[in-house]
Amino acid sequence: MRVPQCTPAPNRIERGQKMIPDQRREHILKLLQERNVLSISELTSMLSVSHMTVRRDIQALENEGKVLSVTGGVRLAARLKSEPSYLAKAQLEVPAKRAIARAAAELVRENFTIFLDAGTTTLQMVPLLTDKAGLTVVTNDFNVVGHLMEYPNIELIHTGGVVSHADHSSVGQFTAEFLRRVNVDIAFIASSSWDVERGSTTPSEAKVVAKQELLRVASKSVLTVDSTKYGKFGTFTVARLEEFDLIITDDRLPANAVQQMRERDIRLQLVPLN
Repeated sequence: MRVPQCTPAPNRIERGQKMIPDQRREHILKLLQERNVLSISELTSMLSVSHMTVRRDIQALENEGKVLSVTGGVRLAARLKSEPSYLAKAQLEVPAKRAIARAAAELVRENFTIFLDAGTTTLQMVPLLTDKAGLTVVTNDFNVVGHLMEYPNIELIHTGGVVSHADHSSVGQFTAEFLRRVNVDIAFIASSSWDVERGSTTPSEAKVVAKQELLRVASKSVLTVDSTKYGKFGTFTVARLEEFDLIITDDRLPANAVQQMRERDIRLQLVPLN
């Protein structure tokens, strides 16, 4: 009778087989490409190292923007290849978006000129702005225009530009050129993906130029983005997080991400969801 040969579990490092940190971290990335999410316990078993060693490796990879810590484990940073439609996004994370919108609206004073970037979080600000005296709202979002059309007390300006049907907005060079001619007190900027290393990113190149122009023309720029978009990244970089005067997000942001931002002097406002 032939006895089957015992073979080690796939991708497991045998005890006594030493790897330098760079090799070990490359192996972690390879494992995550196969599984996407792994627990600390699984990694300690697969790599035959201590929990502390695994946590140090994860921290190093996270600092490079390659992975994201989750409770009890780690996952790959997610590449965002496309965005959901505007209508689909409007149904997601509504309590977080409302909380962020309330905090953002508190920054708006009478006689301000503000920019509301196209997005479902900035749209939640609209009902909170209608009683602001002397307010001017500049936007590239057709939904914002539709909501504010009934409020003649607000001066309303649409940027124009190439229409993005999926986002209900205007994008591109024409939009950016218009923005060069306006003076904005606060720009509230949306983002579909963000993290400490890559900053605010987008899968749509057409959105980049207008957002970057806003950072130049606005006296204050505020990134309004919920925590579920953290750890994702698009192909095109809009700006480093340090370039925003303030980031408003919800308090579910991972603690290690908060710590990294504090260490880099990134101004961060965490809003509770209750």
